[in-house]
Amino acid sequence: MADSRVFGETVPSPARSLAGIISKIRVENFMCHSSLQIEFGEWVNFITGQNGSGKSAILTALCVAFGCRAKDTQRASKLKDFIKTGCSYADVQVEIKNQGVDAFKPEMYGDVIIIERRITETTSSTVLKDHQGRKVASRKEELHELIEHFNIDVENPCVVMSQDKSREFLHSGSDKDKFKFFFKATLLQQVDDLLESIKLNLTSANGLIVELEASITPILKELNELQGKIKNMEHVEEISQQVQQLKKKLAWSWVYDVDKQLLEQSAKIEKLKDRIPTCQARIDRQLGKVEELRELLTKKKTQIARLMEKTSEVRRMKEELQQSLSLATKERLELEEEHGRRANHIQKMVKRVRWLEQQVQDMHEQHLKNTQAEESEIEEKLKGLQDEFDGANLILTRLREEESALSESLSMGMNEIKKIADEIQDYERKHREICSNIRELRQHQTNKVTAFGGDRVIHLLHAIERHHQRFKRPPIGPIGAHLTLVNGDMWAPAAESAIGKLLNAFIVTDHKDSLLLRGCAREANYNHLQIIIYDFSRPRLNIPHHMLPQTKHPTTLSVVHSDNPTVVNVLVDMGNAERQVLVRDYDVGKAVAFDQRVSNLKEVYTLDGYKIAEKKGRLLRREDKEDHRPRIDFQHSRDHLPSPVRFTRGSVQTILPPNKRVRTGRLCSSFDDQIKDLERDSSNVQEQAQQGQRRKRDAEGDIRELDDKLRNVKRRRLNAERELMSKKLALQDVKNSFVAEANSAPASTVDELRQEISKIQDEIQEKEILLEKFRVRMNEAEAKAKDLKLSFENLCESAKGEIDAFEEAERKLMLIEEDLSSAETEKTHYEGVMNSKVLPDIKEAEAQYQELEHNRKESCKKASIICPESEIEALGGWDGSTPEQLSAQLNRLNQRLQHESQKYSDSIDDLRMLYEKKERKILRKQQTYKAFREKLNACQKALELRWSKFDRNATLLKRQLTWQFNGHLRKKGISGHIKVSYKEKTLAVEVKMPQDASSSAVRDTRGLSGGERSFSTLCFALALHEMTEAPFRAMDEFDVFMDAVSRKISLDTLVDFALAQGSQWIFITPHDISMVKQGDRIKKQQMAAPRS
Repeated sequence: MADSRVFGETVPSPARSLAGIISKIRVENFMCHSSLQIEFGEWVNFITGQNGSGKSAILTALCVAFGCRAKDTQRASKLKDFIKTGCSYADVQVEIKNQGVDAFKPEMYGDVIIIERRITETTSSTVLKDHQGRKVASRKEELHELIEHFNIDVENPCVVMSQDKSREFLHSGSDKDKFKFFFKATLLQQVDDLLESIKLNLTSANGLIVELEASITPILKELNELQGKIKNMEHVEEISQQVQQLKKKLAWSWVYDVDKQLLEQSAKIEKLKDRIPTCQARIDRQLGKVEELRELLTKKKTQIARLMEKTSEVRRMKEELQQSLSLATKERLELEEEHGRRANHIQKMVKRVRWLEQQVQDMHEQHLKNTQAEESEIEEKLKGLQDEFDGANLILTRLREEESALSESLSMGMNEIKKIADEIQDYERKHREICSNIRELRQHQTNKVTAFGGDRVIHLLHAIERHHQRFKRPPIGPIGAHLTLVNGDMWAPAAESAIGKLLNAFIVTDHKDSLLLRGCAREANYNHLQIIIYDFSRPRLNIPHHMLPQTKHPTTLSVVHSDNPTVVNVLVDMGNAERQVLVRDYDVGKAVAFDQRVSNLKEVYTLDGYKIAEKKGRLLRREDKEDHRPRIDFQHSRDHLPSPVRFTRGSVQTILPPNKRVRTGRLCSSFDDQIKDLERDSSNVQEQAQQGQRRKRDAEGDIRELDDKLRNVKRRRLNAERELMSKKLALQDVKNSFVAEANSAPASTVDELRQEISKIQDEIQEKEILLEKFRVRMNEAEAKAKDLKLSFENLCESAKGEIDAFEEAERKLMLIEEDLSSAETEKTHYEGVMNSKVLPDIKEAEAQYQELEHNRKESCKKASIICPESEIEALGGWDGSTPEQLSAQLNRLNQRLQHESQKYSDSIDDLRMLYEKKERKILRKQQTYKAFREKLNACQKALELRWSKFDRNATLLKRQLTWQFNGHLRKKGISGHIKVSYKEKTLAVEVKMPQDASSSAVRDTRGLSGGERSFSTLCFALALHEMTEAPFRAMDEFDVFMDAVSRKISLDTLVDFALAQGSQWIFITPHDISMVKQGDRIKKQQMAAPRS
């Protein structure tokens, strides 16, 4: 440490340097002195004088001259306080010798340096002069350099111990105050403060470097993103290269594919040619077989002709007998069938006769049983049963009427419940719709844009924001977000109905931006977005007055406002907003639309949003019973217009209701009133729904009571019906029996039955006669059939051999004919195959082969234009892929390339240049920050090294202080010890007096007498002086607390030490110094007594 010079023992230097020694001090108007000049000797100087003579002002002037602040002198708070009362300035001059090897810039200042400090009321200045009094420097830095050079620290108590410091040092017994004195005197305080300030600066520098290193993190992130883009662009380039390679491969793949087809066609031709010998051999084989079968057929036909001549007569007779036998058998079967039918008919007639006879017998028996008494009893019984039947019928009628009334009431109750349930559903649906509208309105309050597309338009706007650099001009939309109403919210429903779907539309400047916006809509899942292409550069349209509707009513264009001229132009060009008239009600709209004949009128909208539109077609006017306004029906249109009001004027006009799915009020400036109205409607609808629930519960209770009553009445009615039916059946049985008895067995009926029996018996006799004739004929036909069968069998037996031989010959002939036909068919088939398939296929294959060769030449010629075949071989040759596969792969790569290319608008070269530029910039910063970090680490290591040196030097100084302290104490036979604690910042002085030699007690200086304590403190100060190097030292009132003996010893010790140490010493004391020994190195000066 340059500011602290530590040495082990004091040895007088043989060649004493005079550099830095004060030779003269001159003050003017300083403190109590008007003018004072004192010259000092080179060794020891004593200045004495009475109190108030201005002795201490000399040291104060010395401190002020060397740049000390007024507060540090402890004599004033400001420099101007040093100016003598009644004067305007103060001047202090100090002459310093500048000789020897340690001289400070001798070439500039010479042998003497004059330091002059001039103090005024407002300023102070310091001037350095040479030995001739010429000004050399006036900067504080020059003074500081001089002080550093000579190691003059006037604030160090070992260099200048002022009166206050002397009293504080000698009188204070605090260990902490002594430590501060020691720490400051040895310059450890200065070094410690310096190292602490360095540590703070390094900490601050470390924070700054950390901030600098953190500042490049976003750039590094941006660099990484840029690198990612470059990699993606390189990937796009790779895809582009692959596309080019695929195009080359595709061009030559046509050639290679044709080569493959040529090989296949050549193999096919060879295979087809191999079929000719095989097919011809089969034709020849079938031809030989046909010739053989023809010869065999000729022989067999000759044989059959001979046999046919022999058997022709037999065959004729056989056929005649066989025919006669068939006829006879048929006749016999017919007769047997007719005989069976007639016999069955006779049996039925016999059964009829028996039944009639039994009927006649029953009638006789029944007639005998009936009497007159029974008839009277039956009549009384019939009367009683009839009365019971009428009573039961009356009860049933009453129950049916009661059941019908209850059923009707139940049906009406069920209909009422159904109606109430429908009303409740309507109320609930209305409540859900109102709650949904309230949520939408609250969302619109937060962000008005959501009124024109909901959350989808927010997602769409975010997508547009992400891709805004790709648009030629930023899209405008939704249009509704750019519109405001001019005169309040009164016309909001009419204006919204008039503008319609255009409120949700977006406007772009060209088709490319339209496609890009459509892609953003797909990304935001916004389907069916209406996009309008319009020139943004067109100014706002100026519509002449004569082209507007000539009416006092406002138009859509007049009630809306937009700061964007493009939006206004679109409303005019696309929506005809300037021709849409807005009216308050139906009657006014009817008058404007049809009665006033307003020109330039397109549509009329009422305040409720109803549209009076114009349609084409022939219509008829009719009046609706429920609505007395006129309605128009089309005669030639299938379209049904569900409008409440329609008008006609020349062409067809109609009033259309507003779209119920679209909520109005989106253009309103504030949604608070609408929300309050909807909340009120919601509470009303909820109350109505609750009332409906109560009504439904009451009606259901009534229905349950009616249902119980109806079931009871039905049960009673069923019992009444069963009872009525039983009485009805009993009455009917009695009536039937009575009628049967009343009309039983008259004589005429019996005669009729007997006549019928006689007639049937006659018919039976006739039928039996005819049946006997049929039996005779049947026997004759059977006998005839037996005779013919016997004759046929005899003929067959006699001609059996010849017929069998003939039949066998015919069978063989048929087999030969079949074989011949099959062989001819086979031969024809193979000839057809040869002529229709084999030879044409060969010709066709050869023609295709020639065509393929021609195609190969053309494909090779085209492919050579794109690239030589050697490039395909260099790329690995043909891998067998077909042109279709390569074309599909090429299409996929092209789509992928187009998709990837649309993501990046910049070229890869620009990105690479930007990346290299940023990389160089960040590399420079990283290198700079790395150098900063290395320097900071070096400084940290140097600071740690200096701390270790500081600790080592502090330990050495502590030891040296104890040695020097004991050395000075031994002069009076005293020994002592100094304990220094750097951690607790304390310094304790302990001494052992001569009278305590018999014991080992060591006492603290606070236990000593005043003189002993002053002497021990002086020894402590001298030990510190030995450890401090300075060209001069000054002490003021150092002996204030000493007695005569201690002062004598202290003065001798100080003089001896000063002479031995070699520095210039200045002692200031108010006491007598006559006991100080005389010498040429000791200079004594007496200050003049103060003026009374």
